[in-house]
Amino acid sequence: MGNFKTLAVFLLLGMVSLGYTQQKISYDDHPVLTWSDFKGAPVYDSEFHANTNSGFSYTWSYKTTNGEVDLQYEVYSTFYPNGSWVHPDHKTDKLLKHEQAHFDISEIHARKLRKAMQAYKPGRNIRKDLQKLYNDIELERVKMQGEFDLESAHSMNSEAEMKWQAHIAKELDKLKEYAKK
Repeated sequence: MGNFKTLAVFLLLGMVSLGYTQQKISYDDHPVLTWSDFKGAPVYDSEFHANTNSGFSYTWSYKTTNGEVDLQYEVYSTFYPNGSWVHPDHKTDKLLKHEQAHFDISEIHARKLRKAMQAYKPGRNIRKDLQKLYNDIELERVKMQGEFDLESAHSMNSEAEMKWQAHIAKELDKLKEYAKK
């Protein structure tokens, strides 16, 4: 039993050190980032000047009443300050706008998941079905983040950056009814 307690303590400490309990900023509460939100240590040997760590997640539960399934869910778009950083010599408005776009892309996909969950008709495999919805939309998010960085050359291609900024704004607007209320 003593070894189990020791293992549990090491696992808990490991989870804390890996950031499982790190600070989070919700898009719903704080949709516009400032450089003060970037609390991670700059990576000086990186080829990039900043990094945004963001994503989306969900929780769910259900109950059955008179044979009808009542699915309850929450979808969150989150920015992780301690995993996000900026090189102090590169805090420009242009770069911040680029990093904001990464957070906005996470919000777009949170809205897509809300839309998909609203349309979902619970069946026999709710857990599996919801995980597939999430996984598919997460793959889209990762792909979009990569395409944005590739095409904008991490904000260095101004023309592509402007096109992406317009596209992201259009997508947010198109999905505005799925913003968290």
